[in-house]
This record gives sequence, structure tokens and C-alpha cells, in this order.
Amino acid sequence: MDKKINGAGDLKDQVKQFEDMVKDDLLKFLQHKGAVDEHVPECPDVEEKWGEILKAYIPDGAREFQNYPVVSLGWMMLIGMSMAFYWDTDWQTYSAKKNIYEEIRDKRGYDNMDEEVVQGILGYAGEAAEKVTELVAECASRVFGKLNHEHVEPGTEAALGYYIASLHSLYLAGMAMELNALGYHMTPLNQN
Repeated sequence: MDKKINGAGDLKDQVKQFEDMVKDDLLKFLQHKGAVDEHVPECPDVEEKWGEILKAYIPDGAREFQNYPVVSLGWMMLIGMSMAFYWDTDWQTYSAKKNIYEEIRDKRGYDNMDEEVVQGILGYAGEAAEKVTELVAECASRVFGKLNHEHVEPGTEAALGYYIASLHSLYLAGMAMELNALGYHMTPLNQN
């Protein structure tokens, strides 16, 4: 059942509300899991790469969504984590690249992007790698559940809008989670 949409403005507003709800839910979930602090770290440099990443990812992600929706969603969270890691390690090099997503994907292929990011880029191994992979899967499953709850008709403009909003929320959550893991904690300034 497609939501009643009276015009482009209504759809845009609905997608924005959905994205805000998903982002809030993800952050609360990640805070509960101890993966981000109450004050979530931000990184405008990584956020600015979103459009470029999305443009490169959407052909793969949309194709995979029909049969593997949780993977299609979760991989974007992993990309957000990778971008935060790159920002921390060598942003001068990585910010200049125009094909970061393709570079990550092509190392082990789309189907194995979780292993490439978690083990190859972020350097997790054993139980730590399993925990990160599980947490990403839980986040993607939560978002997929919220998408299903919206009852948006597949193949419509609304479906694309909600999918992109979901990907954006996961990208930002991945970025925040990795920044937190790298030791970036937002604390209030002492005003004395």
C-alpha cells in the first residue's frame, strides 16, 4: 500500500521525517550497545563525500536490495565506517579519490565487502570482527524493518527516496561508530 502523496513537497517531507526517525533509532540503539557516546561524533569531511559515494553505490545496492535487502543496507554502514577510518588515517589521500567505493568493493567483490571492510580496512580479527559484523547486521535489519513498516510500493519514487534515506542514515551511523572506536568522543567544553 503506497502512502498517499499529494505532491513532491509531501514526499520530500515524508522521506525527511523517515530519515530523521531512522537516524534517531540507530543512534539510540548504538548508544545502548556502547558503540557511540551520547554526544555523537560528527565529521563534515566524511559527510561531504556522501553524494559521491551514493552515486557509485546505488547501482550495486539497488540491484542487490530485492534479494538481499539487509546486505544492501548494511554494506553502506560499512562504507561509512571505512570513510571515517580513512579520514583518521590519511584524509589528504582519500579525499582526493573519486572512486573510493569501487576501490573497496573491487578488493574482494561486492559479496565479500563485509570481510574487506571489517578485517582488511579496519583491522578487526576473530571475535572482535564477528561483533562488528553482527552489530552492522543488527542495524541494517532494524532499518529494513522500519522500511517495511512504511508500506511503500516497490519501484516508485517514494521507494527510492526511502531507500536513499535509509542508506544515508546507515552511512552516518557507521561513520559515528568508527569515529567513536577510534577515540573521538564529544565532550562538553569546560566553561570555567
